[in-house]
Amino acid sequence: MTRRFSPGMIVTHLVLLAWSLVVLIPVWTMLINSIKPKREIFRNPFGLPSEVTLDGYSNAWTAGRFDLYFRNSIIVSVVSLLLILLLGSLAAYALANWRSRLSNILYIYFIAGLMIPIRLGTINLFQIIQSLGLTDNLLGLIPIYVAMGMPIATFVLTSFIRSVPAELSDAARIDGASEWRVYLSVILPLIRPALATVTIFNLLPIWNDLWFPLIFIRNQEARTVTLGVSLLFGQYQTDWTRALAALSMAAVPVLVAYLLMSSQFIKGLTAGAIKG
Repeated sequence: MTRRFSPGMIVTHLVLLAWSLVVLIPVWTMLINSIKPKREIFRNPFGLPSEVTLDGYSNAWTAGRFDLYFRNSIIVSVVSLLLILLLGSLAAYALANWRSRLSNILYIYFIAGLMIPIRLGTINLFQIIQSLGLTDNLLGLIPIYVAMGMPIATFVLTSFIRSVPAELSDAARIDGASEWRVYLSVILPLIRPALATVTIFNLLPIWNDLWFPLIFIRNQEARTVTLGVSLLFGQYQTDWTRALAALSMAAVPVLVAYLLMSSQFIKGLTAGAIKG
């Protein structure tokens, strides 16, 4: 039996194909040029390399100190995400079970954080971080990223927890479970897709952030990957092989995290679409 394609399906597939090319061509260009000598990048930027070289990767990892920058970014990202998931899920659990006018006001207060860019408070944040003695310290970035991720975490997780049947929590309480046990044993396993969605949504802006490391970090020992990559682009000359190699390595953790959580992430998105 042959499958017939309607004009709408054909248009949809063409649009998706065009969008895939728009996304993949820059990635292909970055990866393929990261293993070329610098002269060949300008002669043939889109073709396969006539000579494969990994000098850009070795130079970026050792001479460019990207081993240190990767460690710093991983520490900041992992700690920030764990705190966002913990605090966001606790706040969402409280807001979902506390039904009153005050809880609605608090929920709107959290949602307002989605509309107000945190960069507007950069001067005040810098003053706070400086007064705490956390400039040139990775610990100064973590509270900022947690504050940046809390609105979306509370928004997504509150909706999911409210969709969990109340009978499950009530049955656990009847069996003698405390609120902590209900939260840990009943709620958290049921909202794993939402937790994966929150993780992906917050991982990208935290990992790719340049604004706050550029302002708060001057010490080379505390630089993040994005800040390190930005310093590879000189005013008059740029080692494109090393810069593209560094960009390729910087994209790997985000891709790996998405592949590991893709199924839960898609479940979270589709579940949110059905609830909407």
